[in-house]
Amino acid sequence: MRYQALALDYDGTLAHGGKVAPEYVEALKKVKASGRKLLLVTGRILDDLKTVFPEHELFDRIVAENGGLMYTPETKEEEILGEVPPPEFYECLKNAGVSNLTAGRCIVATWEPHEATVLETIRSMGLALEIIFNKGAVMVLPSGINKASGLLAALEDLKLSPHGVVSCGDAENDHSFLAASECAVAMENAIDSLKERADFVTKKDHGAGVCEVIDMLVESDLKEIEPKLKRHHLIIGQTPDGKDIEIPPYSHSILVCGPSGSGKSTTVKSLLERFVESKYQYALIDPEGDYEQQSNALVLGNPERATPIDEFMHAMESPANNVVVNLLGVPLADRPTYCSQVLPAIRKLRSTYGRPHWTIIDEVHHLMPTEWERNSELAKAILHGLVLVTVHPDQVANSVMKEMDVVIVIGDDPQKTFQHVVKATGDKMPKVNTYHKDSANSLIWFRNKGEDPIACKIIAPTEEHHRHIRKYAEGDLGEERSFYFKGPDGKLNLKAQNLVIFSQLSEGVDDETWSFHLHKNEYSKWFGTYVKDDTLAEIARKVENDKSLKSKESRKKIQQAIEERYSAPV
Repeated sequence: MRYQALALDYDGTLAHGGKVAPEYVEALKKVKASGRKLLLVTGRILDDLKTVFPEHELFDRIVAENGGLMYTPETKEEEILGEVPPPEFYECLKNAGVSNLTAGRCIVATWEPHEATVLETIRSMGLALEIIFNKGAVMVLPSGINKASGLLAALEDLKLSPHGVVSCGDAENDHSFLAASECAVAMENAIDSLKERADFVTKKDHGAGVCEVIDMLVESDLKEIEPKLKRHHLIIGQTPDGKDIEIPPYSHSILVCGPSGSGKSTTVKSLLERFVESKYQYALIDPEGDYEQQSNALVLGNPERATPIDEFMHAMESPANNVVVNLLGVPLADRPTYCSQVLPAIRKLRSTYGRPHWTIIDEVHHLMPTEWERNSELAKAILHGLVLVTVHPDQVANSVMKEMDVVIVIGDDPQKTFQHVVKATGDKMPKVNTYHKDSANSLIWFRNKGEDPIACKIIAPTEEHHRHIRKYAEGDLGEERSFYFKGPDGKLNLKAQNLVIFSQLSEGVDDETWSFHLHKNEYSKWFGTYVKDDTLAEIARKVENDKSLKSKESRKKIQQAIEERYSAPV
């Protein structure tokens, strides 16, 4: 279910002439019966609303006073969401001849043409107040308080994301909360500027228009409107001719694949930044601890401790939390089982809260191997909104691969990688064109469009993939992940367990040993596979392929690259 909540303005939207017809109340009950939440977002003062609308208790939260007050009908609790204007402000307006004044817990309101007097009074008293208009009404609220801020407060209270909300309105003061919602709907009777900015305009006015939306919401989860929601598409890169490459933020899944050191981690980092920028919550399953220093996420687990599923669930309950699950504390043989437990947990979270919106699984060929096909229960746990990362797409369960909508292939031999992809998906091999590395760094294939892969330059992440600087520069990678200078005859066995030691040893080994590993492309392979720095690997690969460089020059270039990226002493 994409939409977990329906947020409605009152006057001019749900209500006509201040009243809500019985058939509209019945429509609201349909929303509740579907398992969705109802929110009322109104400029009215709460006590007034209760008087004119006895059925207000159908709503899970009411944001009154144009964002200044949140009310929970079930518990009768009220929460003032802004600083209350001083009592003397109301008295000053009254003494200045402003008529039709009303005051709530947080709002002071009147009608045009008193806006000039109100503004002058605010200035003369030096107050941090703002004026909001609503079809002739002049509403005064604390700075920063509006329907959008009120809606977000209510959603946070319900542990819901704005990306799971449909909002309906008709007037000037509805602009903010419609813009904050995933799907913005303007009533047929709405002002023109609201209609122009809305994702959808109803054919009917007032409550009848709300019923129109409710019918689509309950019956199809608003699939009819889906093509209109392009304002939320994620721009992940550009083609060589400057055309944006966009990914729909809902229902699609992405496969990122290519050889070790090709740039998969950098691509994932870029995708994570796109998710964070647009406030889409993510959960990342990290088998090798590569994201243990992810700056925009809560990292759970470490080499000494596995994360219990209920701890993961608790961390994900807040819409503000992105979560990385480090699996180093889970034995390698048990990781597929752990993954099979995480996915149903994510499915449960989505059915309750509509999030996390994206689930990233690194090294997916280990966590969702071909053996998954033997377990039909696991197949039921497959989700949309996946980002799967792998070196071996042909070793991932076919049922998982067939769910991928977008395939991003990185590396020097995309033809070979695509052959592995179609082997797993059963697709016909697409036409794979080469591209210039100056203008593109990947090929993107939209599998369901019937088109060939497109050359694309993925947006470079603003935060370099340096989550591991200290670990890889000064830590101990262990026996299997260290680099060994052996030379052509294997006479040496010099262990570099991190980049600092690598730089020191590279300075001292003889030219023959250095060149032996250089010409076998072993430096770039180590940087990409074990140091997991795709950028450093690419720099080293260029040095390795430059046959004009002498031993001293190639050493200097690689050592400088390490020093610049890690401030390592060389």
